[in-house]
Amino acid sequence: MSQLLKLFEKDTAQRTGSGLCALPTSETYFQLCRILARGLMIIQRVVLSSRPGVNGEPVAGNFRTEEATLPDKIAEGQVKVRTLYLSVDPYMRCRMNENSGSEYLLSWKLSEVTDGGGIGSVEESKDARFAAGDFVTSFYWPWQTKAILDGKQLEKIDPQLVDGHLSHFLGAAGLTGLTSLLGIREKGHVSPGANQTMVVSGAAGACGSLAGQIGSLEGCSRVVGICGTDEKCSILVSEMGFDAAINYKKEDVAQRLHELCPAGVDVYFDNVGGDISDTVISQMNPNSHIILCGQISQYNKDVPYPPPLPPAIEEIRKVRNITRERFLVLNYVEKFAASTMQLCQWIKEGKLKAKETVVKGLENIGAAFQSMMSGGNIGKQIVLVSE
Repeated sequence: MSQLLKLFEKDTAQRTGSGLCALPTSETYFQLCRILARGLMIIQRVVLSSRPGVNGEPVAGNFRTEEATLPDKIAEGQVKVRTLYLSVDPYMRCRMNENSGSEYLLSWKLSEVTDGGGIGSVEESKDARFAAGDFVTSFYWPWQTKAILDGKQLEKIDPQLVDGHLSHFLGAAGLTGLTSLLGIREKGHVSPGANQTMVVSGAAGACGSLAGQIGSLEGCSRVVGICGTDEKCSILVSEMGFDAAINYKKEDVAQRLHELCPAGVDVYFDNVGGDISDTVISQMNPNSHIILCGQISQYNKDVPYPPPLPPAIEEIRKVRNITRERFLVLNYVEKFAASTMQLCQWIKEGKLKAKETVVKGLENIGAAFQSMMSGGNIGKQIVLVSE
């Protein structure tokens, strides 16, 4: 009923502000009657309004916020949830195309609700595993204020594991943290005591800021980050425990790498691809390892994933026997539980700092996505939908 009153109030405000009668329009009146008769509730949702094009840069206007309705009643096996937090991530750029270019990611459809990682609270449940008040998460959470979901796609989460910071389950204690930890463990070949140097590109982003810290925790003797502002460089060193950081927009990356990594690079956590990665690879040691996490500099280009290296850099990689294998965290689901517990332990002990950039309001999720894609965030980009 509160949803009906809000619609009345919105219509009344619009009419009185225009000097019209305060009574609702006939269109609004009949809409309210239909909603009441059908037992529906009004919600807000975000849909894909337009595609940026295969080689275009995404903008906030590619998304549209609109009203929709949900049934008041749910079926067996379903759960009604209120959305608390949503995640926006670089991989979503691929979903904006008609063809995502990936066998495990579906493209978003025009004028249909978008989705991604999300966290919410249970309001009603007809799945025995969940009860009202539980906190749950899903990798396919619809971008809307409330939703009715199949209980099978939900996972219950315990706020105590992250000292009440639920949003960490979308970042440091979620798939982002798992990507960083398992990427290093499965593809980095870090050995404590081996005096290895790790370089992280996109180091102030969601994965990069965690990867540098985890590299140190796993045994790297030196960690150097590459990012795009002096503020980010300062945070990496003063708060995240990086030994040094390079501002690629102001400094000569090749020269600074020579200075900061005099013994060469043993592990490269690659989030960006492009010229920065080519520069790092040229300074990597024989039998070293590239953790191919992301290639954000290439996501607005129509190229295969992972993008091929320039011939000269590919020759260096081959001659030096540098591994560069595609990494997909979903291939290691059997290690998620133990790895999540490790991440949560580090967070509670203060060994892993979880930095977040939070934008409030579902209607601002498009702007948050655009900002994240252009490096506007420090740490994990989160959208707070409700509290």
